[in-house]
Amino acid sequence: VPHALRYHGRHRRFYVSAAAGASVHTYNVSAAAGPGREPPAAARNALSQDITCLATDRMLVFASYENVLHALARNKEVVHTYEGHKGKIHLLLPFGDHVISVDTANVLIVWDIQSEEEYLRLDFDKAVFTVSAILHPSTYLNKILLGSEQGSLQLWNIRSNKLLYSFAGWGLGVTALQQAPAVDVVAVGLVSGHIIVHNIKFDETLMKFQQDWGPITAISFRTVDGHPVMAAGSPVGHIALWDLEEKKIISQMRNAHSTAIAGMSFVPGEPLLITNGADNAIRVWIFDGPGGTGRLLRSRTGHSAPPTKIRYHGQNGEQILSAGQDGTLQSFSTVHERFNKSLGRGSINKKKSKRKGLKNDTMALPPITAFASEIARQNDWDGIIACHQGYITCTTWNYQRCSMGAHKLMPEEFSNYKPLDIYATAVDITTCGNFAVIGMSTGRVDVYNMQSGLHRGCYGKERAHEGAIRGVAVDGLNQLTITAGKEGLVKFWKFKTKDLVHSTDLSSSPSGILLHRDSGILAIASDDFSISVLDIETRKIVRRFSGHHGQINDMTFSPDGRWLITSSMDCTIKTWDLPSGCLIDCFLVDSAAVSITMSPTGDFLASSHVDELGIYLWSNRSLYSLVSLRPLPADYEPATVMLPGTRPVQDEEAEDEETFDKMIEYDSPEQLGEQLVTLSLLPESRWKNLLNLDIIKKKNKPKEPPKVPKSAPFFIPTIPGLIPRYATPEQENDTQSKVVNLGVLAQKSDFCIRLEEALSTNEYAAPLSLLKNLGPSSIEVELRGLAPEGGGSVEVMLSFLRMIGMMLTKKYNFELAQAYLALFLKLHLKILSSEPKLLEEISRLSTQLEETWIHLRTLFNQSLCVLKYVKSALL
Repeated sequence: VPHALRYHGRHRRFYVSAAAGASVHTYNVSAAAGPGREPPAAARNALSQDITCLATDRMLVFASYENVLHALARNKEVVHTYEGHKGKIHLLLPFGDHVISVDTANVLIVWDIQSEEEYLRLDFDKAVFTVSAILHPSTYLNKILLGSEQGSLQLWNIRSNKLLYSFAGWGLGVTALQQAPAVDVVAVGLVSGHIIVHNIKFDETLMKFQQDWGPITAISFRTVDGHPVMAAGSPVGHIALWDLEEKKIISQMRNAHSTAIAGMSFVPGEPLLITNGADNAIRVWIFDGPGGTGRLLRSRTGHSAPPTKIRYHGQNGEQILSAGQDGTLQSFSTVHERFNKSLGRGSINKKKSKRKGLKNDTMALPPITAFASEIARQNDWDGIIACHQGYITCTTWNYQRCSMGAHKLMPEEFSNYKPLDIYATAVDITTCGNFAVIGMSTGRVDVYNMQSGLHRGCYGKERAHEGAIRGVAVDGLNQLTITAGKEGLVKFWKFKTKDLVHSTDLSSSPSGILLHRDSGILAIASDDFSISVLDIETRKIVRRFSGHHGQINDMTFSPDGRWLITSSMDCTIKTWDLPSGCLIDCFLVDSAAVSITMSPTGDFLASSHVDELGIYLWSNRSLYSLVSLRPLPADYEPATVMLPGTRPVQDEEAEDEETFDKMIEYDSPEQLGEQLVTLSLLPESRWKNLLNLDIIKKKNKPKEPPKVPKSAPFFIPTIPGLIPRYATPEQENDTQSKVVNLGVLAQKSDFCIRLEEALSTNEYAAPLSLLKNLGPSSIEVELRGLAPEGGGSVEVMLSFLRMIGMMLTKKYNFELAQAYLALFLKLHLKILSSEPKLLEEISRLSTQLEETWIHLRTLFNQSLCVLKYVKSALL
């Protein structure tokens, strides 16, 4: 989609808006940003479908998809929507307070921007005049110039709805119209590659130019700065620059883009040319050198073909390395686009490739299918190893220099000739960055030195496996090399001596392996769509996962090794929890994920998809909010999730809030299971000091009772005499008794009454809840009152013991039962020993307590034993 350039009056800067899928990206193209620093991207917005046409005026950005036109304000919100077209909109022209749109059904509509109403509708006959280009000639009030596929041009007054003039044309379809710096002069681009500079006032052709690269896709004039230059774009990516005074070509900018030039515009008053093309790139060229040729000042580029493999580079989680079907290796930053960089295309011979150019390059290597990177020694030598589709040679790449590396790694016997049926299938690089391990389609596995590129040996006598190598991995300490073969074997080799240590037979042929070096866990994806998880220490399969219904494309571990995330051709992305062995997350995407990688910091999951040029970032919600990691049910139907855009989807947010609320409202039961011992939720101060209350009271007892201060009289009395003296206050004899009448306490408490009722009903929940609400001192008073001398009875004491028995049987409020019983025994030991009923109940309780304690002690001992072993054993 051609870009749109506009000048912001208040900022005094030029901004370029470009369509990236369903989003509009706006960039600052000010030359003040300098060649070393790319301008920042402004706010963005996303529409519901991919944008097919784009235009801007002084205030708004106009973007259309299918037959709907939207106007965006401040680059981020849709303020107007214009609906009325039947066909797909393919031309847009902002026109003062109006915007003009043309659809494929050959209908032109003039819209009032503010009211969103149709001001004028023009229907053209497709057989006679199919609109292919539109322009507002400078100084022509209320007039537009239309070009057609038939070759003729028409000048319309849209205010009076009149056709003013028809130009016969040149018998060839018009592809582009552009206003020249001179009034009345327009450049017309034709299907044949001709450019006609025409005076529309007198209907005269001033000059003609011709390009040999096919139809003219875009035209732009260099203005104001005194250079009469016209630039024209072509479908093959070349740009031609013409001198309008000399009427000749100045220079050619070949391969400015690897595909057709979609949009082209000179920045007014500056020697800058902005171009964008279908190769997913927008570039700024500066004309500051001799000969009038342009050099690249800065650019924003992505893959021109979908990525095949993506991996995080380094441990900070800020760079993602991506290999695409276009043959390039690129680094994308998760922080800001200005840190993106391209490592270029793989080439057999760089010098020959440069001479031949992008189009005729026979030296280009096929796309990268697998790569591995390490940052340990990337400042000293190459830190990336890659293997190419159907190609025997593996290449090294240098991240620091952003280029292909010094070495091309392949077995020595194939140095003179390269067989077509033998190729590299899997690569890995050691943690130290010194060695690369390469697996071949013949079953051979070689080790190379990354610094020198020398061969350091191979595993097995001739080959490591009978079938093709499906995956290689080296552990974190360079002790073991793990290889997986097509025949269904996973082999463990000593890295240094190359001896075979162990071989594991799988139930199905593996399609790929992935090692989490920190935890020593190896994930193996099989051709039967299952996943096996193998512990490289014990060399046993510890987990098996099944649930995918298509080929497993890629796998990635979370940084702590607890989650394994897998993507498949069934368009699902699943998250497996390794400790519990359960599926905890699953969602569907419209396009199957080809490659996935988890950030080393755990904040993002990155994914690339079939027929999608972008790399999509998924945020890890468990870092920001409470997320339930409950296992998903067996009949779980995953919902389709839109690929991440520049605007969150409203429905998904609402859904998340609902589940979040549900989780907050979840109320845990009092007892999880009857066989478990459950403690109460009461604070320790309520029960822990019940036995020591008398000691605490003694400690807290004041040494002497507090004295009430004497209240002084309002008028202090004086002794009569010549010298005034105050009278000394008389000592008051306090004869009032401080003994409280205890007759009131003889009444039965609520607790006693509830215990008496429970003797007949055998329901002890009510008295227990009463006791749980009391403080330690109140509990002691209540238990003292159970004895006959305190106003209670033997039956009430028996009821209390049965309540304790019920608590021990049901195994809840366990610590309360122990504390209450201990205090009860301390207070009433004499009465208990003299009453046979109470003695019988006490002996029954004693047996119950002993059994419960033996069970608990066994569990404690087991847990302590395991904990001690984990702490001391060399795992």
